[in-house]
Amino acid sequence: MKKLIFSLSFLLTALLFSSNLQAQTQTVLGKWKTIDDETGKEKSLVEIFEKDGKVFGRILELLDPPEPNPACDQCTDDRKDTPIIGMEIIRDMTEKGDGITMTNGTICDPENGKIYKSSIWREGDVLKVRGYIGFLFRTQTWMPAG
Repeated sequence: MKKLIFSLSFLLTALLFSSNLQAQTQTVLGKWKTIDDETGKEKSLVEIFEKDGKVFGRILELLDPPEPNPACDQCTDDRKDTPIIGMEIIRDMTEKGDGITMTNGTICDPENGKIYKSSIWREGDVLKVRGYIGFLFRTQTWMPAG
């Protein structure tokens, strides 16, 4: 009986450790459908990738563009007047140190050209994307693009 209890507790501990390790190693990399947090509509397809030890994201496709091949005419940095398709909207994200969150980077909203400090992390199968202005923030939930 003691061996059975020991074996079960060992197995339970191993499973808990394994699931905790898996949650910490979930990646934000891949292709994601952006979802407008105000309308709930799918807006674009974004690829999040690693470059030079940092994480970036670029728009691969606009799902319902207001016009064919729109440009970011509101942007004020190097993205000014560049096509939104192919644009890096997430830049310079680094690991926070918790094994889950990417932070210390920026995200650009191509609709208004504004650049926000940003954090991204996985919650299960979805990606949470948060932009900050001071202590105010806005969070979107992006879905995996199959």
